Amino acid sequence: MMTVSYDLDPDADPAGLTYTFGGAAPVMSIKPGTALSTWTRDCFAGRVRSASDRVSEVCDPRFINPQTGPFYIEGAEPGDTLAVHFVSIEPREARGVSTTVPFFGALTGTGTTALLHEALPERTWIYEIDRQARLVRYSALESPYEVDLPLDPMHGTVGVAPALGEVRSSLAPGDWGGNMDTPEMRAGTTCYLGVNVEGALFSFGDGHARQGEGETCGVAVETAMDTVVIVDLIKGMPCPWPRLESDDFIITTGSAKPLEDAFRIAHAELTKWLAAETGLSTLDAYQLVSQAALTPVANVVDTVYTMTAKLPKAVLKGAAPMGGTHARLRAMAASL
Repeated sequence: MMTVSYDLDPDADPAGLTYTFGGAAPVMSIKPGTALSTWTRDCFAGRVRSASDRVSEVCDPRFINPQTGPFYIEGAEPGDTLAVHFVSIEPREARGVSTTVPFFGALTGTGTTALLHEALPERTWIYEIDRQARLVRYSALESPYEVDLPLDPMHGTVGVAPALGEVRSSLAPGDWGGNMDTPEMRAGTTCYLGVNVEGALFSFGDGHARQGEGETCGVAVETAMDTVVIVDLIKGMPCPWPRLESDDFIITTGSAKPLEDAFRIAHAELTKWLAAETGLSTLDAYQLVSQAALTPVANVVDTVYTMTAKLPKAVLKGAAPMGGTHARLRAMAASL
């Protein structure tokens, strides 16, 4: 297996980075079956450095969630599925940041939920990351309170170029992937993305040292990440919405507003996937999903919300999802 590296310039002007899915020229061409070692900046491109920094003062809202990529995947065509296996996701630094942002988050008014109240106070929390102990330390700002939380690195944004020539902000999730903000996107997981344009144009970023389900305030423990992925291609197999597969679960996603429509997309996709893998009728699959599915909330803060639906692979009775791609990529990862 070939391994390639792509290194970002840590001193590059943040305005020159990639902040969209679609619309950007590829930075590298990659053959399917290749392992890619690279790193991603945090969602603020490193501009929030201390508890005294305020996002509204140090960040331009046009330049949030810089992406690493896009990568041109050789041979990828519309109707194929890109498989991205996360071999490792590790914090690049011993610190992370989280903030409140004016009129952003689940518990404040927003531009589309218009209320006559002032913005919540803007604050910045600095988290110490102990990579050896696998801990993230929360320290309260207004009281002497600290607690250690498990380190659980993930990527909030993973996606390809959208269909129809669209260019979408890296703050938005959709059927191309994007800013789904699901904690399920961790090391050991394979993400499946439907290819919409030649070369797929795969990008990712928005590293989180950890995140609660829902990402309630809108900002996780944001940090730069060193990441290794294996990128592969499933020819002739479409994937209407992003899917994930771990050793124990198959997982579907849906992004929409209101939240119940995101729920419906995720569960409809899980029902269809289960039926395709097992030969069950749609109604039989619907009944099994109804009794066995788990539904973690990914985010309720982005431009639209994302829900996931996950089904234990034990109910598949030995079926190999997506042609056994996850198991094959797991074996490749073990050889690195």
